[in-house]
Amino acid sequence: MREFIVEADGGSRGNPGPAGYGAVVLDAATGEALTEAAEYIGVATNNVAEYRGLLAGLRAAHALDPSARVHVRMDSKLVIEQMSGRWKIKHPDMKPLAAEARSVYPPDQVTYEWIPRERNKHADRLANEAMDAGAKGRQWSPSRSGAVLTEDRAVGAASESAAAAGSRAAGAARVGAAAPPSEQRPESPSEQHPTAPSAGQAPRAGQAPGEQRPESPSEGRPSSSGGETVSERRVTSAPGWSAAPDLGAPATLVLLRHGETPLTPQKRFSGSGGTDPSLSAAGREQAHRVAEALARRGTIQAIVASPLARTRETAEIVAARLNLDVTLDDGLRETDFGAWEGLTFGEVRERHPDDLDAWLADPEAHPTGGGESFAETATRIAATRDKLVAAHAGRTVLLVTHVTPIKTFVRLALGAPPTSLFRMELSAASLSAVAYYADGNASVRLFNDTSHLRP
Repeated sequence: MREFIVEADGGSRGNPGPAGYGAVVLDAATGEALTEAAEYIGVATNNVAEYRGLLAGLRAAHALDPSARVHVRMDSKLVIEQMSGRWKIKHPDMKPLAAEARSVYPPDQVTYEWIPRERNKHADRLANEAMDAGAKGRQWSPSRSGAVLTEDRAVGAASESAAAAGSRAAGAARVGAAAPPSEQRPESPSEQHPTAPSAGQAPRAGQAPGEQRPESPSEGRPSSSGGETVSERRVTSAPGWSAAPDLGAPATLVLLRHGETPLTPQKRFSGSGGTDPSLSAAGREQAHRVAEALARRGTIQAIVASPLARTRETAEIVAARLNLDVTLDDGLRETDFGAWEGLTFGEVRERHPDDLDAWLADPEAHPTGGGESFAETATRIAATRDKLVAAHAGRTVLLVTHVTPIKTFVRLALGAPPTSLFRMELSAASLSAVAYYADGNASVRLFNDTSHLRP
């Protein structure tokens, strides 16, 4: 049986701050670097970046040989202890990442080992390259990577592989697999803001606030050089045409915004913390029209919906026409707008001007009274995206959701900054689509299509 060594790392310049990860897959027998992966992920904590690096490394190894034995080496004590089952995973943002990592390989094929930071230089360098590329508005590319193994490093990796079997037998724990008609302006706040924030107000990309602080000195370290956050990306290869001869059929997420509710024409904040309105008569008619359009296309293979009333009702109308079941996913719910629920943009401006200004300028700011920041929404949507793409590889899935989630799917696919949320028009019962390929790249296929609503 073939054996791989996966070395992975992640870093955050601020914790949370601009973050990225790196991973390399080595041949355990020779120490040869077989493949690399790196990604700039926007604002996140060290813990999130490290888990994302682990996941990318395992996936890269699996793509090379799903039957191989894999020995993971990281300088994150937290990740190693949690994945080995010796420490509990308490934070809700960590649990789905760990579950995804456990689902890549069967439990008896993966072992984990903590190593000092100086022995994890390759992955550390990749993570910093990804963050550097993100700060310059670029995607990390293997062609620009400088994280190559030196001759001494390769020899060291090969010699260490001989000791790996003994160390695994002595103490590295195996881990278990996880049971893995005219368009209306929407009620989302990102639609109600009349103009985009000025350049000076450009918010940072949001990814994952609130992770637990690391429990080891090697955790919590900022990576080296600084840099501005530009975007969140899901990239493990160069953009554009891939060198791979066949990436296979992508997972295509068709994004349907629910039909109108009584609040839609009034352009009121309507998130997941308000009155949970149902569709209006106009909204039900829109849902029937989009159902007919999707039936004519004949490409939808599954339907997943937000649990809120307006999305469930829209999804059920479409599902009845397509003869499909509806699965609910809380990750697709709308942002919670706190005390602003049910108010117009003007009313919020009059009652809470300072809170509104802060919220428009910073994706980590919360609406008055709590609610959910754009950064938190982005974290949730990114995790939901990864889960759905993994579960529906090669399939076309309809996601019935809301304004902010759909805009966030598109923003992340384009690698656009959070200010782009204020520059997208998204109508009730509109269709958008994003395709996700096996190499990690995404392609926006459609945006705000409402042709099916016209007579």
